[in-house]
Amino acid sequence: MKHLLLLFFLLSVLTSTNARQKSITIIAYYSGGPEQAAQLPAEKLTHIIFSFGHLKGNQFDIGSKRDSSTIKNLVALKKRNPALKVILSLGGWGGCETCSDVFSTASARHEFALSVLKANQYFKTDGLDLDWEYPAIEGPPGHAYKAEDKDNFTSLIKELRTTLGKKSEISFAAGGIKKFLDESVDWKAIIPLIDRVNMMTYDLVGGYSIRTGHHTPLYSTAEQPASTDYAIQYLIKQGVPASKLVLGAAFYGRMWEEVPSVNNGLYQSGKFKEFIDFKNFDTRFDANSGFTFYWDEVAKAPYLYNAEKKLYVTYDDKKSMALKTQYAIDNKLDGIMFWELACDKEKDGLLDVIVNVKNEARHKK
Repeated sequence: MKHLLLLFFLLSVLTSTNARQKSITIIAYYSGGPEQAAQLPAEKLTHIIFSFGHLKGNQFDIGSKRDSSTIKNLVALKKRNPALKVILSLGGWGGCETCSDVFSTASARHEFALSVLKANQYFKTDGLDLDWEYPAIEGPPGHAYKAEDKDNFTSLIKELRTTLGKKSEISFAAGGIKKFLDESVDWKAIIPLIDRVNMMTYDLVGGYSIRTGHHTPLYSTAEQPASTDYAIQYLIKQGVPASKLVLGAAFYGRMWEEVPSVNNGLYQSGKFKEFIDFKNFDTRFDANSGFTFYWDEVAKAPYLYNAEKKLYVTYDDKKSMALKTQYAIDNKLDGIMFWELACDKEKDGLLDVIVNVKNEARHKK
């Protein structure tokens, strides 16, 4: 009897220790080349998603020797971090023009799934992330979409799970806008089949917007309902487990021009001008640049405004990144992901903020 009690105690301790050690995933999308790939901070990540492969006919295709070299260098990072998962990705904005048509038939879905299996076997990668923007709703101008995409998306994931097996990871990038959340995906049908949902809770004010706002706010405001918290809590209320949701953050800013000097440029008319990588912020927005820093306490989001040049910038900074990481931990999400790793500083960047908050949380348990 004493031996049984001792065994039960040891099992309880091990179970408790494993629970404490479980921590959030840190997922980086990467669209850079092979040279930089070999130098990426693999030890700080749980996943790297290569971006992007595309469709060639009905098959998944890596379109160049350069992309193949990039993937091989990403997989080689496992020598430094054996637990690292390297995931292939399909599509991206503008990269899924034929998805609606191809994925509308069972035979094409099967052919696609087999080609993904072949690619994973060849590269020794760990799965697929679907970045179809978007099933059933409008995406890039001119890209086909139809209501049947929603069911075809479900059928596609079923085919992928059957073909790839249980060990391969399957995820998809989900739009953070309400229309996507309501119309693009049959959540109840697909959630049991996938490993995680990578929430694109950025570009919530996009390049087609003629009004400024926060492109990646943590919380909603009276002027802007769309936010990270809104999208995540909306899905949780629909029955999606928090443990399968990944919060999305931005390693880049969006700039608008011709923005009037009202409310420091926030929620004003304007014209999208350009993207700015976070690694370039120190030089683009130094003390002599004419930009003034502002913090929205409700949205928990930073922004910049240059009144003389009428330029407005929305972005994530170290403070907002720390708050987002803590949010993922507090809400027991699967983790945090970001677009994209090549935009970060080599030292003391946004990834370091995520890692530090994650480590601090683990030490507190």
